[in-house]
Amino acid sequence: MGKVTLCVMTAFMLLLFSPTQLKAKTDTEVVPATASTTVKAAEANAMVVRLNEIKAMDLSTLSSSEKRELRKEVRGIKSELKIKGESTYIQSSHGGVYISVGAAILIILLLVLLL
Repeated sequence: MGKVTLCVMTAFMLLLFSPTQLKAKTDTEVVPATASTTVKAAEANAMVVRLNEIKAMDLSTLSSSEKRELRKEVRGIKSELKIKGESTYIQSSHGGVYISVGAAILIILLLVLLL
């Protein structure tokens, strides 16, 4: 009787966890693009165009107060782009090399072994 009960319990457990119940939902729902994302992208593009215009200006002819206003405007535009998450539009002029911790440890080990 013990073997029969074990077989019945095993069969019951196998049927309980059948793959048909674990099947994921296959219906795809179409999410329409909202106008706000398009508007945000257009605003970000306008800000980037303004930054490029300021960069192309000849600043030697401007007075110190006008230069100060332009600097404030550039800082404001850059901060707005960072807040909106559009920081990819801002091109960084930093020419640094970034090394991860694992790569630094590997380089140090190779240097110790070779020297």
